[in-house]
Amino acid sequence: MILPGWEATRRWRIVGALGLVALLGACGDTPTAQALRRTAPEAAAPPPVQGPHLLLVAPRRAVLLPVSGGAPRAIWRSEAGNIAIATEGPRIVATAGLRQMLMATRFEGPDPLDHPLALRGTEAFARRSVDLATNERDPSTMRFGVALDCRLSGRDEAGWVVVEERCTGGGASFTNRFWVQPESGAVLRSEQWAGDEAGVLTLEMRGF
Repeated sequence: MILPGWEATRRWRIVGALGLVALLGACGDTPTAQALRRTAPEAAAPPPVQGPHLLLVAPRRAVLLPVSGGAPRAIWRSEAGNIAIATEGPRIVATAGLRQMLMATRFEGPDPLDHPLALRGTEAFARRSVDLATNERDPSTMRFGVALDCRLSGRDEAGWVVVEERCTGGGASFTNRFWVQPESGAVLRSEQWAGDEAGVLTLEMRGF
């Protein structure tokens, strides 16, 4: 059964991800495009920022500000302009400017993470596929439709509801973690896989 609105969400995940790549990568030989074609150096600790923003803690530190969209869909770009992340709620659905690009994310049904508190003390299963490429976008490195089978479960831990998502597929095996505020259901910190070369990104949501 396909839930109402799911097809529209699925289309946004594809189109929005492509738009993210265009936002940073389709700039010809501009300084931004050049920055995306190489590995950026380690950033200094970001200064305090007012308003909603993402703090990328690892693999390197950066502050990302909203540039497009709104809850639950948004695109965030670093102050230096060389990293961009697209999110659907708390989930990373596309990236640009890292060691590897997550070009698109497609779910075969509703994402259980849309309602993280409902995962408390129970399990849910989800299947999604992703498209990956290097920053150079060399066709020989592109991988389309990498299928990931995931099991999600939530538990109470130190004042948080911690949701773990264990996934396998495409030769990868990883665990995503989401720290959910019990009172609001907001995910304020996460560790999310963004590709076998990009590895795990640690994000904190600030100013919300």
